[in-house]
Amino acid sequence: MTTDNPFLPLLADRDPDAPLAWRAGEPVSTRQFLADVARFAPVLPAEGPAVNLCVDRYAFAVSLGAALMRGHASLLPPDARPDTLARLVESHGTRLFALTDDTKQQTPGMQRVLIEDRSSLEGDADATAPAFDGAMHAASLLTSGSTGAPQPHAKNWRTLVGDVAVAVERLSRVLGRPSLDGLTLVATVPVQHSYGLESSVLLAMLGGAMFESGRPFFPADVAQTLASVPRPRALVTTPFHLKTLLLSGIELPPVDLILSATAPLSPQLALQAEQAMGAVLLEIYGSTESGQVATRRTTESDIWENFGQIRVHAEPGEGDGPERFIFEGDFIPEPTPMADVLELLDDRRFRLFGRANDLIHVAGRRSSLAHLNYHLNSIPGVDDGAFWLPDEVADGVVRPVAFVVAPTLAAGEIIAALRQRLEPVFVPRRVVQVKSFPREGTGKLTVRALREFALAQLAEDDTPVKIAHTVPVDHPSFAGHFPGQPLLPGALVLAEVMEAIQRVPALVARLGVSPTLAAAKFLAPVRPGSTLSIELQPEAGAGRGVRFDVRCDGVVAVTGRWTAVQESA
Repeated sequence: MTTDNPFLPLLADRDPDAPLAWRAGEPVSTRQFLADVARFAPVLPAEGPAVNLCVDRYAFAVSLGAALMRGHASLLPPDARPDTLARLVESHGTRLFALTDDTKQQTPGMQRVLIEDRSSLEGDADATAPAFDGAMHAASLLTSGSTGAPQPHAKNWRTLVGDVAVAVERLSRVLGRPSLDGLTLVATVPVQHSYGLESSVLLAMLGGAMFESGRPFFPADVAQTLASVPRPRALVTTPFHLKTLLLSGIELPPVDLILSATAPLSPQLALQAEQAMGAVLLEIYGSTESGQVATRRTTESDIWENFGQIRVHAEPGEGDGPERFIFEGDFIPEPTPMADVLELLDDRRFRLFGRANDLIHVAGRRSSLAHLNYHLNSIPGVDDGAFWLPDEVADGVVRPVAFVVAPTLAAGEIIAALRQRLEPVFVPRRVVQVKSFPREGTGKLTVRALREFALAQLAEDDTPVKIAHTVPVDHPSFAGHFPGQPLLPGALVLAEVMEAIQRVPALVARLGVSPTLAAAKFLAPVRPGSTLSIELQPEAGAGRGVRFDVRCDGVVAVTGRWTAVQESA
């Protein structure tokens, strides 16, 4: 986008009587929207910024426009939980105020402004779109990120306008249309997320499209909402939501375009979506820091192409860290690194290998969790799945654990399928069946949420853990113990068992920091050079103990049981 005008309008040039939004199947004109913005702006507090908590997209758009007219930036938190709002109050003070369309929404510590539906009032016949200084701080996205800790990312108005402009050019070309005029957007993602903001409300306001105001979640609701708006129409979603929608078996209305956030999206799933809805599917790549920067049509290529005049180059990482990939140009205010590993074909095209922080090493081999998750979710019958590698283990002693929502498959079937797709060292020893994952509204599963979820699941799981260990011939404990018949003392065998337990975070969580040895039987000697196989069996039920068998070259040498607390006789 290039412009010499320092002031940029709230809306793209459009017919004021044409719909900007749809609410419950009814159109809301551009004229009506501008009238609502003008009505609400004067009632907002003089001091800000505003915290936009509106769930309804139309109410959100009105709030955003009114805040801009009042001279306020809008803070967009990832959720409206009390602890999230408390952090905002702590960092911004009492000048904060909240905008919400929910009469029950509590906003402790900040004034609340209710954005009511005023669409029954007539719009101003002379309403025109206000314009704002492009350098104005328009919004701060407080995304959860991959670690789960919200971080603010400020956007000025020129950046948001430019971000949408390059997307309009690409999407219009894909649809074979001169513009996005008449295209209606139905989104399953929250508008406070950068992707949801850019590809629903802003794509309509600044790109000439329209948006449906709701946020359908269940497959039947998505189908009903799509059917309630005219064609051409687009579905803005994520791979997780898309897979759920297709697995439901619900007949879906025709769709002209599917926009999907970047995640493990298999070509098979993309093809199923295109065939089910008769649409073109594009994946959008970007970040909160950079905005959306590239697309690919998943069914045709694994190569991403940058928007507009955006360029990408590689720079050496710090120390021994991996190289960084920097995006710059067009609407991006300053060179911005991505937290991903790319293969650059040139300065406008690349392949994506996954996030830099999800690279894992097992037994000397390297892969990424994104790659593993891609193959796990490609298995027919796996509704959802995620790999997890315990943080405390980086030497390959414990391989990744796979968590799956796969009610029709046994763990052995999933492991057999993964053996056909992955190197042996990445095939999990454990597959844990779960009912669902703690995903965010965008379908994202943060590192923190997955770790907490995994530890909780494994603490309740009764799947045995097997760990192999070889006793060195020169182990210092052999010196002086039974000359000519060296044996590993029983206390050290038990120490090996406890060390094995400490390598499995779920067992540590089960037993606590001071476990008690409830029983131990020594059945065979352990000699130098022996291979020990330690099998740890979590007990089901309330006991929460861990039974163990130590096999020495295939023979049970020691058996026993650790418990979390001292049990009475």
